[in-house]
Amino acid sequence: MADRKPIESWLTDMDGVLIHEGVPIPGADSFLKKLRESGKPFLVLTNNSIYTPRDLHARLRRMGLDVPIENIWTSALATAKFLDDQRPNGSAYVLGEAGLTTALHDIGYILTDHEPDYVVLGETRTYSFEAMTKAVRLINGGARFICTNPDETGPSTEGPLPATGAVAALITKATGKTPYFAGKPNPLMMRTGLNAIGAHSESSAMIGDRMDTDVLAGIEAGMQTFLVLTGLTGPEQVENFPYRPSQIVDSIADLVDRV
Repeated sequence: MADRKPIESWLTDMDGVLIHEGVPIPGADSFLKKLRESGKPFLVLTNNSIYTPRDLHARLRRMGLDVPIENIWTSALATAKFLDDQRPNGSAYVLGEAGLTTALHDIGYILTDHEPDYVVLGETRTYSFEAMTKAVRLINGGARFICTNPDETGPSTEGPLPATGAVAALITKATGKTPYFAGKPNPLMMRTGLNAIGAHSESSAMIGDRMDTDVLAGIEAGMQTFLVLTGLTGPEQVENFPYRPSQIVDSIADLVDRV
């Protein structure tokens, strides 16, 4: 690997890196403590758009992990930043939860089903046929189709759940319109996150558990990448991809001394 600048800022995925099914992964608390003590800019990222940063801060705190609200970056925030840049003070019909609606309200968007500029699809546990039908009709009527993230499944204690990408595929099939995905692996999410903490890609690192989202997004954003083996991608799967992380480690515990 070519010589890289020292790592001055860190971005890390949440599920599969810091927590797994609501339980902290060993070493996560030490890694976050070291980051806070170092004063280095950092972000905890998630493609899940259900929760606001305040919600996630409280959820993580209950698990014993202290992540300040301003150090949490979600696909909902990345989507809102993208829309604010594209069409300030616009309007949207939203299929999603508080994490997404709050982010859009905060940029001055009007949420409406009357001739919206955008249909914005995010994560929810209560997708309704009525809401999806309305989204299809609005997109066919000229609304642009935006999606927070392309994940087709999400984790649960009972097993995989259909996620945003799966519902997006349904709407695409019904409209012939492919959405713009703001979340990982789109490097837009990484770049907007880096801008939010005043960091630069050439001196930043991304930690993730998925080759197809975390590592790919980090590579395309020009960052160093670390794959941890505590989540979805196993060591035997790495060779299936045409790109590689900068380094593979067993878990976040192996990176504490790198901070």
